[in-house]
Amino acid sequence: MNAEELLKKYGAGTREFIAADLREANLSGVNLSKANLSQANLSVSNLSGANLSEANLSRTKLNVARLSGANLTKADLSGANLNVANLIRADLSGANLTQAALVRAELVLADLSGVNLSRANLSEANLREAKLRQATLLRANLSSADLRSASLTGATLEQANLQGADLSKADLSGANLSGAELRQANLNQANLSGADLSGANLRWADLSGAKLHGADLSGAKLSGADLSRADLSNTNLMNTSLVYADLSQVNLIRADWIGADLTGATLTGARVHAVSRFGIKTEGITCEWIDLSPTGDQSQIHRFAAEEHKKFFKSTPPTVQVVIDAPLSSAGHLALAAAYHQIAQHCKTLGSPPSIDVGRRRTTLTFGLNGDEQLFAIAYVAILPFQDAKTVRQQILGLLNMVRSQGTQELSVKELERLEQLSAALTQISQQTEKIRISPPLPSQEPTPAEKPALERETNFFAAPTQTILTNSSDRTLTAYYHPMFGKRFMSPSSFAKAGLQSATANKPTLLPVSVVIDFLRGFYYLDR
Repeated sequence: MNAEELLKKYGAGTREFIAADLREANLSGVNLSKANLSQANLSVSNLSGANLSEANLSRTKLNVARLSGANLTKADLSGANLNVANLIRADLSGANLTQAALVRAELVLADLSGVNLSRANLSEANLREAKLRQATLLRANLSSADLRSASLTGATLEQANLQGADLSKADLSGANLSGAELRQANLNQANLSGADLSGANLRWADLSGAKLHGADLSGAKLSGADLSRADLSNTNLMNTSLVYADLSQVNLIRADWIGADLTGATLTGARVHAVSRFGIKTEGITCEWIDLSPTGDQSQIHRFAAEEHKKFFKSTPPTVQVVIDAPLSSAGHLALAAAYHQIAQHCKTLGSPPSIDVGRRRTTLTFGLNGDEQLFAIAYVAILPFQDAKTVRQQILGLLNMVRSQGTQELSVKELERLEQLSAALTQISQQTEKIRISPPLPSQEPTPAEKPALERETNFFAAPTQTILTNSSDRTLTAYYHPMFGKRFMSPSSFAKAGLQSATANKPTLLPVSVVIDFLRGFYYLDR
């Protein structure tokens, strides 16, 4: 069948042309909408500008065919062979190209919006400036493809092969690239904001200047990758491998990188405001200076002396622990959550709720902190739900006042300035919390005999003896408070609120030796040291 016979039959209403041999046919500009050309041979044919919308081209041979400017909207091209085909400016929106072969195909400026390209082979294809919005490229092969400035917003590229692909300046915002192969890919200045790259392989990829704001890179492999000047603010980098990666002048503001491996990485000029300095591997990193300004405008630059960056990126997070000499019941858990929620409304310093470890005899509340400078302030508010609160707060204030009055001879000018900063912070937090009144919740009506034991256990929990333990970033601990009845198991729990509490509040807080407190304070890490 030649082109003239095909068009004559199509004009007469025939639509079935299965397995037709139309090699090298000239069909430019023709209308073959909804025609069934399944398994036909159209290799090296000229179909530029043709209307093939909704046509059945499944398993059709279109190798080296000219389809520039063709209308292939909603066409079925599943399993079709389009190797080295010219599809420049073609409209393939809504088409089905599952398992199609498009090796070295020309798709410059083509519209592939919403196209299904699952398991398609697009290796070395030219997709420069193509539209692939919301396209499905599940497990597709795009190795060494040219996708410069292509639009892939919201596209599904899960487990796709993009090794060596050029995606510079491409828009991949909101795309799903989880588990994708992106080794040595060029993503220079690409937009990956909000993209899912969890578990992706980005080893030796070029992500310089890329936008990754809010992206998920958890568990991704970025060893040797170039992330210089990239925007990784609010990005999930948990358990990500960044070994020997270039992170110079990267924006990491509010990024979460707990568990990340930065061994041998370069971090000079990184913006690290509100980024945890703990729980990351930083052996052998290079970092001459960092930007601590909230907006990354370099208004708060800190330069490191030789090897000083090792002290900044510590492996031990500072914590405040409140240990209660009683187990926590389910009712007590709810009351505790309500209490800390109330405190957080008045005092933003508290931040996240504590982790809770409940043992057979004791309960431990652990507050993780971003810096040593928060230790005394958090300890001051963490004890508020308990009847030990007044004594513990007096003890904390007393410790700093003792150092100010007795330890000035041992402190340098800088250390005295830091002590004043800690004292000022405590005064401020004291003012923020002075109006907070927390007491164990009372039932709305008289409890029944069956409810009374649970209510009593809840009340006893908040009246139980406590101890407050501070741990700084140098892993030095300070027991800021220890109730004299803590661990006295010969007394019944019901006696805590009576003999135990009265004994604690009747005595003045017992202060530690000033040298112990000074040693603990010297374990703090300060950026101006």
